[in-house]
Amino acid sequence: MSKSIDDDNISLCANCGNGEESAGDLKTCTSCKMVKYCNRDCQIAHRPQHKKACKKRAAELHDEKLFKLPPPAEDCPICMLPLPFLHTGSKYKSCCGKLICSGCIYAVAIRDGGVGLCPFCRAPTPTAKEIIEQMKKRMELDDANAICDMGGWYFSGRYGLPQNHAKALELWHRAGELGSATSYYLIGVVYDLGEGVGRDEKKATYYYELAATESREMARHNLGMSEGRAGNIDRALKHFMIAAGFGEKASLEKIKEMFMAGEATKDDYAKALQAYQANLVEIKSPQRDQAAAFNDRYKCY
Repeated sequence: MSKSIDDDNISLCANCGNGEESAGDLKTCTSCKMVKYCNRDCQIAHRPQHKKACKKRAAELHDEKLFKLPPPAEDCPICMLPLPFLHTGSKYKSCCGKLICSGCIYAVAIRDGGVGLCPFCRAPTPTAKEIIEQMKKRMELDDANAICDMGGWYFSGRYGLPQNHAKALELWHRAGELGSATSYYLIGVVYDLGEGVGRDEKKATYYYELAATESREMARHNLGMSEGRAGNIDRALKHFMIAAGFGEKASLEKIKEMFMAGEATKDDYAKALQAYQANLVEIKSPQRDQAAAFNDRYKCY
């Protein structure tokens, strides 16, 4: 006799009721995690009864993960302040495999008089050929940042590499699996804009979500924009609130617009502004401000 999915005891097969003595052999439904089955035949037989509840719980689990606050930003290995999310706020060094904030890069550039020493390992600025060789060595160590950057260079044909969009996507996928949120964001952009591939909004959303859960603020902002266009105002606001708290100014501006339009409350905007300013306090420093004042390529926020 088929069991109800509301049964608290999930040590039994939800379809046939067997398995109590060998619960370890039962297979959990991968979508909802609520029920278990003896085998695939039992799962298929129980599907009509389980489908609605499964779909609802799977959506809840998806949103729990999607709207969970992402991990904090990595620190600069020199000044030990959180790295800014803006791509101009830090730079990857192929010589030592370190992400270094623009403030520290600029400070060393001033001190060494244009020699171009790495702020971390003090290696001189490499030639284009040396950069590629250094990056290949970093890639052999499964360095996600190196793999991500190399993907970008293939995408644009930089440093003498042939422009190859397929190779870029291959590298971004590999980097994403190694923890690079930026890589997943870039894949999302490619599918969003249809650059080098057919435009696919569903795939763009999928990769934006992967990036957002690992703290890529622009990806979350894009998700908010997509939800807003679909009329899902509450979901859009959730995305913008999280992104603003991690320094995404565009999301803060969208919350302000939503407040003016009556789609967000005054309290929503106040909380977003407070979180945005708190993030600025964490990432700002006189050194970083000096760098940004010198050139926009050093901007941190």
